[in-house]
Amino acid sequence: MGGLQKLEHRLEQMISGVFARAFRSAVQPVEIAAALQRECDNNAQILSRDRRLVPNDFHVELSQTDLDRLAPYDSALADELGKQVRDHADQQSYVFPGPVSIAFEAAEDLTTGRFRIRSRSQARVTGSATHTQVRRARATLEVNGTRHPLQAPGLVIGRGTEADVRLPDTGVSRKHVDVVVEDGVAVAEDLGSTNGTLVNGRRITRQPLADGDVLRIGHSVLVYRRDAP
Repeated sequence: MGGLQKLEHRLEQMISGVFARAFRSAVQPVEIAAALQRECDNNAQILSRDRRLVPNDFHVELSQTDLDRLAPYDSALADELGKQVRDHADQQSYVFPGPVSIAFEAAEDLTTGRFRIRSRSQARVTGSATHTQVRRARATLEVNGTRHPLQAPGLVIGRGTEADVRLPDTGVSRKHVDVVVEDGVAVAEDLGSTNGTLVNGRRITRQPLADGDVLRIGHSVLVYRRDAP
């Protein structure tokens, strides 16, 4: 029995066949699983001869009708699809930049029975700040959805262990960008990175930041946040 058939069998056993009946005339879970595997295959980036990096954050877009049918089972299905994607990655020598995440969303332009996959690489972020420090901070840097307090002298973001905020992102240099705090003003300064630093879509060497500015380094997104004084 192939991997996709095993997935279908596990789902039927888990939900006593109700799931299969609910989806008889709509999107089939096995179709989503196959599409997720193709999404990995089509977006694999070579790290070495035996290792390739693939996306780990997946959004499955469905019609509102299909999404409503899915709602009672979405958590169970996401868990099973995640396991299927990880098994496929093991077989193909793929690596993920962080935990696998699968979410379901409605798309107005899709009709019943149709779906599409959006994916991206979302690196796991490592920092040393406590929850209390984050909560009390007047300025923060949001890195791939995690918040880090920003205060003088600033934060170095990169892939290496010497960085204050570390990202296992192949597009990020060991010391990629320094967000410096000078007289209460945050300034992004690229540290000679290989792939550069973008602020609001423009490549920069050194750039003062305003609340809501978006930085992109490698596959990662950073957002500068500052409370009003």
